[in-house]
Amino acid sequence: MNKAIIGRKAGMTQIFTPEGKVIPVTVIEAGPCPVVQIKTVEKDGYAALKLGFDEAKEKALSKPELGQFKKAGVKPCRVLKEFRLQDLSSYEVGKEVNVSVFAAGEKVDVHGVSKGHGFTGVIKRWNQQRLKETHGVGPVHREPGSMGSISAPSRVFKHKNLPGHYGQEATTVQNLEIVRVDAERNCLLIKGSVPGANGSVVTINDTVK
Repeated sequence: MNKAIIGRKAGMTQIFTPEGKVIPVTVIEAGPCPVVQIKTVEKDGYAALKLGFDEAKEKALSKPELGQFKKAGVKPCRVLKEFRLQDLSSYEVGKEVNVSVFAAGEKVDVHGVSKGHGFTGVIKRWNQQRLKETHGVGPVHREPGSMGSISAPSRVFKHKNLPGHYGQEATTVQNLEIVRVDAERNCLLIKGSVPGANGSVVTINDTVK
């Protein structure tokens, strides 16, 4: 992994190839991201790149948060993320990373937080089937059914698929293709869907596979 950037999901659209083929794409407003810190093995124990995104007012940050940006000589940012890259020689503290580091046709991994669905039942959450709608079943047909707990083991095992909070989880979609890079608008057009709602923050880096 040698390239990374932070962006915001704008939404989905579609583009047409010269052959007339329709490609569904997700538009991501990526960067520019200032380099806040470069961590080294000698000083920090591991090599990593710390990037900022989405400019913020100083009063919106705490003094420890603000100190990182002042030390780097960059404007404060709302989002601060760290990437473990293999080669950091091309990066410099205070410089900006923009979408031009990527090119059309490259494969990337997109990480974000999936949409929240609130409290859901086992059918929506775990894709379970409905109970039979025959005599003696019910009156509820969308419940999880018997727990199977008799004299032994007389309990419900951990990790059983039951109703509960669904979504709002850290999710990574791998091997997505960049269809177009719009350097003027700081946008990446990535084929297919990416996790998260419109307006949510995502990270993009070259694929690990």
